[in-house]
This record gives sequence, C-alpha cells and structure tokens, in this order.
Amino acid sequence: MKIAKTLSILGMAVAGITLAGCRAGGENQGLEFAPQMYHSVAYEPLTQILDSETKGNIISTREDGKGEYYNSNINNPHNMNMREPVANTVPRNKQGYLPYRYKAFEVEEAGATVKNPIELSDAVLTDGKRLFQLYCTPCHGSGGQGDGKVGEIIGGVANLTGGAYVGLSEGHIFHVITKGKGRMGAHGSQITPENRWKIVHYVKQELQGGQNADNAVAAVADQDVTQVETPAN
Repeated sequence: MKIAKTLSILGMAVAGITLAGCRAGGENQGLEFAPQMYHSVAYEPLTQILDSETKGNIISTREDGKGEYYNSNINNPHNMNMREPVANTVPRNKQGYLPYRYKAFEVEEAGATVKNPIELSDAVLTDGKRLFQLYCTPCHGSGGQGDGKVGEIIGGVANLTGGAYVGLSEGHIFHVITKGKGRMGAHGSQITPENRWKIVHYVKQELQGGQNADNAVAAVADQDVTQVETPAN
C-alpha cells in the first residue's frame, strides 16, 4: 500500500511539473514537443543558408548535427535546392506535349491551327463521355443543350448541339475549355490536356454528329510548332 501510494504521489508530481513546464505566457513560450514541427525550415529554391553552425532560436535536433535553419542541398550544383532547367529547353509532359501558349483572346487563331492529337476510338469516346459528365454537365447538361442545373440558374450557357456551335473546330473547343470564354471559366488547371482532347472528341462526334471534326490524327510535333510561335502568357 505504501509503495502504491508513493508511486501515485510521484506520478501526480511528475504530471504537475510537466503541465507547469508546458504553461506559456508573456515571453515564456513553454516547452515544445517536436520543435521542428513548429519551426519548419523554408527551403528557398535558389538561395540557401550554408552556415552549418546556425542554430536559430531553439536547440537543433537534426540527426546530421547541423544547425536548425541549415537548408543547403549538397547534392545539387552550387548547393541549390532546385536545379535550374537546361538552357534553351522547354519542359514537356509525359505525353510529349509542350506548354499550351495561346492566350485567352487568341481563340480564333487556336481554332484554326491547333489539331486534336488523340486518335479517335471507341475507348476515347467512352472516356470522353465520362469526363464530359463529370466536368461539363452541371452547366451544359447531359445532352450538351445548356440545360444543366447550374446553367438553368446562371443562364447564357452554350447549347453545343445547335446553331453556330456545331461549326466550331476542335481546336476552338479545346481552347475554350483551357482558357475559358464568356461565362465559362478556364478549366486548364482542372483537366489535363489529354482529357480535354477526349472531351472534344465526345462533343464533336456524339453531340454534334462529327460535323467539322478533325477526324485525323495530327502529329504532336505539328501542334507544338504552332504553339511555340505564340509568346507565353
């Protein structure tokens, strides 16, 4: 009994000391568990702290023994955290596409020169339908007639199945999906280029009956050349 009572008193004392140590107020910030979670190092891409003795305001707990704010990458040239791109190069995505460089107002030029690089197939149309239903039906409706739930509220949504919209080129539709036009916002950041082209195929083939569709596989290199000619945004 005496041992249990003694251990109980010691436990309460330890708990009291711990809580007192964590109490913060005024200039006393209390004790911190895992201080590096509170004082994370901001890694600048091209500027680093090279002084390995810099400790900052708290004791460093780094396993390599360097200072708290030391953020230099010894594996990259000049200790940079991010390498600079090779001179005179432009990064491509995994499909080999270059960045899309047409500006929002260059819709007519994009419509005349940009061609669909995705080969038309049943699988592409199936995927295009799924993507259309996911991204486009709230405004355009499941049949593309501008009667989606959102379209009924905001009004002015394009009916993709009639009028001048049927005559739009695939490049025009791709550009509008990417950059937006009128009440339609830009979807370039939400939908990958490949998926945008699949949606274009579905719109032209299924909703517009193949009218004014490319119906041909354009070489990706040809598309890249036309895009590079226009300055980046």
